[in-house]
Amino acid sequence: MTISVIKETTLTPPLTNLDKPLQLKDVIRVLPREVFTKNRRKAWTSLLVNALLVGLGYWGLAVAPWFLLPPLWIFIGTALTGFFVMGHDCGHRSFANRRWVNDLVGHLAFLPLIYPFHGWRIMHNYHHTHTNKLGEDNAWQPWTTEFYTQQPGWLRGFYQIMRGRAWWLGSIAHWAVLHFNWNRFEGKQRSQVKFSALVALSFAAIAFPLLIATTGIWGFVKFWLLPWLVYHFWMSTFTIVHHTAPQIPFNPENQWNEAEAQLFGSVHCNYPAWIEFLCHDINVHIPHHISTAIPFYNLRLAHRTLKEHWGDRICECRFSWSLMKEITDQCHFYSAENCYQSFKEYQSQP
Repeated sequence: MTISVIKETTLTPPLTNLDKPLQLKDVIRVLPREVFTKNRRKAWTSLLVNALLVGLGYWGLAVAPWFLLPPLWIFIGTALTGFFVMGHDCGHRSFANRRWVNDLVGHLAFLPLIYPFHGWRIMHNYHHTHTNKLGEDNAWQPWTTEFYTQQPGWLRGFYQIMRGRAWWLGSIAHWAVLHFNWNRFEGKQRSQVKFSALVALSFAAIAFPLLIATTGIWGFVKFWLLPWLVYHFWMSTFTIVHHTAPQIPFNPENQWNEAEAQLFGSVHCNYPAWIEFLCHDINVHIPHHISTAIPFYNLRLAHRTLKEHWGDRICECRFSWSLMKEITDQCHFYSAENCYQSFKEYQSQP
């Protein structure tokens, strides 16, 4: 798979020395009221189209010659990422007005990915509450060099792999380690996470043996594993780009400002149009961090409004291999002075 599909653009560095502290309510106030309005037709039509495209992709896998399999895996994996985005809006309660509808659609959208809905939802909302806060954020937070030196050798090596060219495996590690472990949660949340984990595992326990029995091991790899890996490629790529750039800081709590973290610590990245369509504009990411109540189909309107007010401070880029190389070559350890320190810089120190 090649990802050098769009010419690289340079990330615009955020300005953090404002005349007075920016508050999130001030940012939300400039947004048009209609960006918060749910549109039932748009939501359900997008879900139906997404399901039809995934089905079309699987039909193609069943009848296509071998040389068409790679593009079909890419297509299906990207469309399955669209399923995740549907569940993502359900997790933020921005898909439907009724909670039970959001929970039902969220679970169903996550099933093909074997993803526990509530485990992801709770941890993801925590990320929104503590975006780019050092020691709290759970999405691609850089380690400090002090913490790194205290870890066993295998874990240091694993961290280097995940922050380097194998970034695309990062979401698999996140999925496997965090979202099935209901003992990390307390009270009602523990029950919810346990329920979602058991739903996902039960689906896998039924679907995987059925798939293998009817299509063999190669059918399991062909119809599920390879599209699933493509999905995780996009998940890892989207999430690391959303908040990682040499100029974007993670700040300790005493220096952290919620509005600046959400507005200037989130990145708007432009992908090819077919990816934007299949993934429901999830990479129009800045307004989503201003308010999770904005449905995916209103993100572009909200982004245009934010650019009118803070266009010189908002971080924007284009997806390219050069962009990923910049992130994976430079953005490794937390640095109070320079935002990030690379492995190379760390190892060159006396």
